Amino acid sequence: MKRQIDQIPNCAECTNDSKVFCSLSLEEKEVLSAGKGNNYYKKGQVIFYEGNHSNGLYCIHNGKVKLTKLGEDGKEQVIRFAKTGDILGYRSSLSNEPYNATASAMEDSHICHLSREKYIALMAENPKLSWNTMQVLSKDLKNAEQHLINIAQKTVKERIAEALILIYDTFGITDDNQSLNVLLSRSEIADIAGTTTETTIRTLAALHKEELIFLKGKSIKILDLKSLTRAAGIYE
Repeated sequence: MKRQIDQIPNCAECTNDSKVFCSLSLEEKEVLSAGKGNNYYKKGQVIFYEGNHSNGLYCIHNGKVKLTKLGEDGKEQVIRFAKTGDILGYRSSLSNEPYNATASAMEDSHICHLSREKYIALMAENPKLSWNTMQVLSKDLKNAEQHLINIAQKTVKERIAEALILIYDTFGITDDNQSLNVLLSRSEIADIAGTTTETTIRTLAALHKEELIFLKGKSIKILDLKSLTRAAGIYE
């Protein structure tokens, strides 16, 4: 990806499918876009740090981001992923509290920085924007609660299979219609599943042997999505 800041258009011209900003009129998007920061981050570069004062929120124009927290032992743990069209740092911006996680680019990414004051002012004028923001907050809370339940009640195999489903739902697959459209380390997958790296390696190997997935380095192919979903203990 070339470092071309002008690749990020005005908010009114942006075609990303953002569930938060879809309710804004062209005029409101122009207001939001005024003074917007158009930022380029190389792979591994930090967007904001856990504990730093919130100075606005971010919208991913293109790229992939991981959010991590430091445990008591100083170990970094992945808590969430974000992709094109997602917003970051909105909870801290709304509560005017420090960021509760560190966000870093998983690949070269273009990310917009939006003014906290303008966003809050638009929420006061546009009930649909407030409603959309509440829905995103509610979804995050639901996912966090479900994650705690899974760690307490599901087997390791179920949690790792569900982690793969989550990655599949977040980033999709490549043109071969099988490979996950992101490369993650075994420790990153272990963080999402709430287990150790060693256990994750063994469990992924078992899923590979069962021909639910295919492993090649960091690349993971989903060979049988329905069976993997059942292995995750997810039933429609």
